[in-house]
Amino acid sequence: MSNKIKRINLNHSFIFFLFCNIFSVIVFKFSNLNISTLFCLLLILTIGVSHGALDHLKGKKLLSILNIKKFYIFYLIYTLMALSVILIWTIVPAITLIVFLAVASFHFGKEDTQFLINKNSNLTSLLYFFRGLLVIIVPLYFNFDETVTIFKMLLIDNEQLYSGLSFIEKYKIIEIAISLSALSSIILFLIEFNFKKFAIFLDFFSIIILNYYLSPLVAFTIYFCFLHSIRHTVSLALEMDNTNLKNGFILFVKKAFPLTVLTAIFCLVGLYFLNNVYELNSAILKIIFIGLASLTFPHILLEYFLEKNEK
Repeated sequence: MSNKIKRINLNHSFIFFLFCNIFSVIVFKFSNLNISTLFCLLLILTIGVSHGALDHLKGKKLLSILNIKKFYIFYLIYTLMALSVILIWTIVPAITLIVFLAVASFHFGKEDTQFLINKNSNLTSLLYFFRGLLVIIVPLYFNFDETVTIFKMLLIDNEQLYSGLSFIEKYKIIEIAISLSALSSIILFLIEFNFKKFAIFLDFFSIIILNYYLSPLVAFTIYFCFLHSIRHTVSLALEMDNTNLKNGFILFVKKAFPLTVLTAIFCLVGLYFLNNVYELNSAILKIIFIGLASLTFPHILLEYFLEKNEK
């Protein structure tokens, strides 16, 4: 199945690369074409969130391995972790944001690349981190002011933000991070080289193109929904039926639908209450990024413990 995933993902990377070029040029050409934050939220709540909507099945598998029969324990721990992240964010937003961006960098790098790597090591984990860091850092390079505005809307104190930005500017952190991301992509490409690894460079340049032409939120939404989430969905669909991707995808949609809808409902309810306090765009950005953080931490921990205990 490994070669099948590699072939599918290479085709996906190529199609995504073409899509990024065409879509970005169209939006750039018609500069009055405005993609709303609400539309980005709807994409993330459907296509984006759905790739983690099988966590309850993975949780059931983990509890079975650990010989724990009370399945409600998984829902309880998962929910408490998500709520804890939201609570901690409101108390120490700057620290939580930094931790979230670091964790997200590793997660994006690993999920988008590990299908190409046969062996895991501390080195590959570090390379995953720097590869995924591109998603986080390149918006600051091409759209610095817009990205800073988003950070401000995420409850970040102005004094903390400006001191952090001055440190980044003084030591050329953005340029160094992009260089390290490019270097990590080259190393991952050269490790056990094969043709299908060209997907690494296609993905790298797709992210660059998106952020060059589009706003940070739109660029992230397209990457998150149509590269990261779809790639993860393909692997889950093949786990369900490794002989028929179409049937596996149908099974995935049926199993992911309930939690996807439930998550979307909670987010929209949260948006309703936040909109009473904040302006709509600010409320949506809080739902997107703080909400994703609250789901990302338990999702990654579940993947880690399941992988560790399966071994």
